[in-house]
Amino acid sequence: MHSMKLTANAVHFGHDECLSIEVSILLATRYTTMNIHREKQQAVTNRRGMLRLLSVGGAGAIAGCMSSDSGGEYDIGMSAVAFKPVEISITAGKTIRWQNTSSRGHTITAYEDQIPAEAEYFASGGFETEKRAREAFHSEFGGIIDSNDSWTHTFEIPGTYGYVCIPHEASNMVGTITVEPSG
Repeated sequence: MHSMKLTANAVHFGHDECLSIEVSILLATRYTTMNIHREKQQAVTNRRGMLRLLSVGGAGAIAGCMSSDSGGEYDIGMSAVAFKPVEISITAGKTIRWQNTSSRGHTITAYEDQIPAEAEYFASGGFETEKRAREAFHSEFGGIIDSNDSWTHTFEIPGTYGYVCIPHEASNMVGTITVEPSG
């Protein structure tokens, strides 16, 4: 049995996860499979069907993946279960803009024990404590940033700031901002 394998990857330059296509053609059995993102499989009974799938589905997915975000410029993107970049360094007085680049809702919630003592607490939704942010999320999805929405916060105090996405904390969706003194 002869087998041919083709792999294509589309990259969105670190702002979101994108398409990875693996195509296997088993020539002896005339059976073709297309595997997209490991969890979606679709079988086609001939090469013509596979080509139709690739030309319509694959090209459309790659084109969508490489298109620009509708939200414009941002400092930190939010993919399905990650902040991108995970770590960023800025100078005091800079405003960070997070952009939800995925289809999932996310929060930005500072860990109270991972910010400088003199710093203002921050959480999407405007909550004044981590406890209140968590309660609001669990009771009414408070602080959610929907797909293509953004949220900003200005960092005035130098130090290290750890934060989390509450609904994806179990997936380790955490980030760190290091604020250096200005001037």
